[in-house]
Amino acid sequence: MDKNLIKKKYQKKINLYNYYNKKYYDDNISEITDSDYDKLKKDILDFEKQYKFLRSNKSPLITVGYKPSKNFKKIKHKVPMLSLANAFNEEDLINFEKKISNYLDEKKKLELEYSAEPKIDGISASLVYQNGQLTKGLSRGDGKEGEDITENLKTIPDIPKKILSKDFPKQIDIRGEVFIQNSDFEKLKSQFANPRNAASGSLRQKNPNDTKKIPLKFIAYTFGYEKGLLAKSQGEFLKKLKDWGFKINPINKILSGTKNLMENYLEIENKRNKLDFDIDGIVYKINNFSLQKRLGNVANAPRWAIAHKFSANKGISKILDIDIQIGRTGALTPVAKIKPINIGGVVVSNATLHNEDEIIRKDIRVNDIVEIERAGDVIPHIVSVDLKKRLSKSSKFVFPTKCPSCGSNTIKEFNNTTKKKDAVRRCSSEGFECEKVSIEKLKHFVSKEAFNIDGFGKKIVQKFWDLNLIKLPQDIFKLNFTKIEKLEGWGKLSVANLRYSIEEKKNISFERFIYSLGIRHIGLENAKLISKYLKNSSNFISLSKKENYQDLLNIDGIGETQINSIKNFFENKINVKIIKELNEILKIQKNADIKKDGILADKSFLLTGKLDGMSRAEAKSLIEQNSGSIISNVSKNLDYLIIGEKPTKRKIDAAKELKIKILDQRDFLKILNKTS
Repeated sequence: MDKNLIKKKYQKKINLYNYYNKKYYDDNISEITDSDYDKLKKDILDFEKQYKFLRSNKSPLITVGYKPSKNFKKIKHKVPMLSLANAFNEEDLINFEKKISNYLDEKKKLELEYSAEPKIDGISASLVYQNGQLTKGLSRGDGKEGEDITENLKTIPDIPKKILSKDFPKQIDIRGEVFIQNSDFEKLKSQFANPRNAASGSLRQKNPNDTKKIPLKFIAYTFGYEKGLLAKSQGEFLKKLKDWGFKINPINKILSGTKNLMENYLEIENKRNKLDFDIDGIVYKINNFSLQKRLGNVANAPRWAIAHKFSANKGISKILDIDIQIGRTGALTPVAKIKPINIGGVVVSNATLHNEDEIIRKDIRVNDIVEIERAGDVIPHIVSVDLKKRLSKSSKFVFPTKCPSCGSNTIKEFNNTTKKKDAVRRCSSEGFECEKVSIEKLKHFVSKEAFNIDGFGKKIVQKFWDLNLIKLPQDIFKLNFTKIEKLEGWGKLSVANLRYSIEEKKNISFERFIYSLGIRHIGLENAKLISKYLKNSSNFISLSKKENYQDLLNIDGIGETQINSIKNFFENKINVKIIKELNEILKIQKNADIKKDGILADKSFLLTGKLDGMSRAEAKSLIEQNSGSIISNVSKNLDYLIIGEKPTKRKIDAAKELKIKILDQRDFLKILNKTS
């Protein structure tokens, strides 16, 4: 191959690699799958190995991550945050051991002991402690210097701010991963593409109060600089991390030999879909610290560690059709109906296309042959189109400018934060004028965190809608039970149970009532804030008569976005009719005024473990009603730690160390005079 052509191909790959790094690390956007990114990285390294004249200061051998953002102060890491070499199969692991053996000049086969740690797909962070006090928190950045995100990291409950343990080093840089659990991401998926993007975007907000609203987690796994660390192995260090109050990965193992590494790898790969966090492989580290020190580093990676990446769950299929689904907020989501295919033991017949921009960017069309990827429990998505197999008469997919359900215009709203139009196109009707939006709103109305009516799930909503039994939320409380009793699958007992469940839920808290209405941008937490401020449903309904909603800005945590959503809701006559009728039918509880002189005045509480016959929400409500306050972690500001069944040992140990009073449920209720 011509030398200039080789250089040209190499530079193109380098440019792509740098582009994807910027998108991933700086813009929080994953424009390429992990497996394709790893392949690109391997291609570049293979090029450099084959052609010694190829050199670039942006090579994967030199670079780590991407240069820090200008939005944050840049600080150098005392010890660089390195990347890891990758392994994809058993042969790669055998070669990894051979390289270690050759470097150590060992003639006989070494029996190496490894710490095998599942690799969480999150954001790397470095925590600097001086005399037990957290003084600084940095992002990875480019590995040499990171962004100062100290205040944002301090909002994460998993990160200890002060460590009092006697064996904690005088100085240490604890490193780990910031991430969001998949169960928590469910509530945020309308705002972010995936859990990693949610973690990255949240950590890099200018206002720490915005970061605090996101349920970020932190798992510690290594250290950089240290002074006074008393540990001889990675396994011993992980135990110390746990003792100091850090969370570590619950499925870490100490193993010897590549055969055992492979067995563990296959076991974890098979159960990764059941984990509540995303992992993309397993990191193997030589367990012995002395041996790690002897082995040292090569360029930007340690010789003593390697990341064993999971194989992507992919398959090839054909797009039979593109369907537009309409959600509760009017969002139009395109879904590809594909020829059923088995991916990782699951038969897949649908793949999300995310939004209109995604279809345009990948030029996805009906009848295309496409590569489908399914990662964990994430909805399968289309990775790429095989253009060589595209039909000659193929035409571009035209995203509807009219709502397929009601015919209203579809719009892309302008986002004041990003100063761009949203990627999501929405139906412009305000809800109950659109059939599909109405059905989704009704499903939300009866959902677990709203009215939570037993026996009235999504399938019942759809069935009753099709039979014209319900069209608006108030119809649920006016059901014709005589007619329902005659339906197939229903009888006197099941109808009686349904009637009882509906009657029981006529008594509802003010915050749940607000949440049940499905107002865009008003989740359960915002509903709580509004209910505390407005006190009762009459004040809420009276918003429909006001021209100015600005007094809601007095609520800490409610901004222009939420106020505009409430305003739009009340400007719709059907919505006003709904809440007025519901207010007459239901018994909406007033938001109780919080006493300032209650028996728990000036006392702070933290709950851990499951309480008997009482939810945590109820316990917190009792504390607040009696002038007490709730805090999120054990600190010197805590007065009482209330423990239930299976409490967190770390919290109990920390409370004992700080001499904080520990109460069981009975002691707590005695304080409130709730027991006889």
